[in-house]
Amino acid sequence: MPQSMTGFASTASEDAGYNWVWDLKSVNARGLDIKIRVPDWLSGLEEAMRKSLKAKVARGSVSVSLKITRQDDVGSQSINPDELARVLTQLTAIAAEAEARGLPVAPVQPTEIAGMRGVLEQRAMTDGDIAPLLDRLMNDIPELVDQFLTSRAQEGAALVRVLSDQIDEVSRLVTAAEAVMDARQEAQITGLRDALSRVMDNTDGADPDRVAQELAMLAVKTDVREEIDRLKAHIDAARGYLVSDQPVGRKLDFLMQEFNREANTLCSKAQFKDLTAIGLDLKHVIDQMREQVQNVE
Repeated sequence: MPQSMTGFASTASEDAGYNWVWDLKSVNARGLDIKIRVPDWLSGLEEAMRKSLKAKVARGSVSVSLKITRQDDVGSQSINPDELARVLTQLTAIAAEAEARGLPVAPVQPTEIAGMRGVLEQRAMTDGDIAPLLDRLMNDIPELVDQFLTSRAQEGAALVRVLSDQIDEVSRLVTAAEAVMDARQEAQITGLRDALSRVMDNTDGADPDRVAQELAMLAVKTDVREEIDRLKAHIDAARGYLVSDQPVGRKLDFLMQEFNREANTLCSKAQFKDLTAIGLDLKHVIDQMREQVQNVE
């Protein structure tokens, strides 16, 4: 069954002194576009994720992000003595100058000093051996990707249900178009006879056989049997794609163009109120199908 290009997966875990969250999501795209954001110091992780996704995803704009923090956040920051001394010196000079000018100076809280740029510095994330962490993150990839594929498969199943209903509606409308063919033919014959009579009554020396031949050619040009037959073939093809295990989004997209072409031709040839109404309904349903197909992988 086709998959959707829309999917999402997220996992959170902790190990080796770290906490982390994986986010993996995708939306529709013409091809496959993978964007991965992981810390540079986790060497090889991006390549492993990209390889795993390419092996199982054919289309979509895929985004992967990894947010990781140390578990000992309290101790992960330390005071920069040189920067603290510089800040305190500047604050003392400012307070002294303000007092000399008779300006009141409010006491500065330690938290305000700590929040000044450079006073506290983050301890390096890579302190110690990161091999256990990297192994654990590598082991996360298959489970994360499987969860992501499950999400796309569920979205795909919903798309297939919607598209199946729309294809059934197209089939119903094509059957309805066939049902009005006899009435349309009778109306055309009556119209052609009336036209022939008017021409003969208002034209001296006209060849009745030649006029009848021209009118018959007009009837042939407005015949829609080929369009109906092609629409039936497209319906069969679409149903076949909806049970395929291969990526069929591009094929369905092309097929929607063919559906639309036949519906447009049907409307332009109709020249019969009931058939025109059916053709317009067909175009409406086909437009709805095209919107859904844009999300099929």
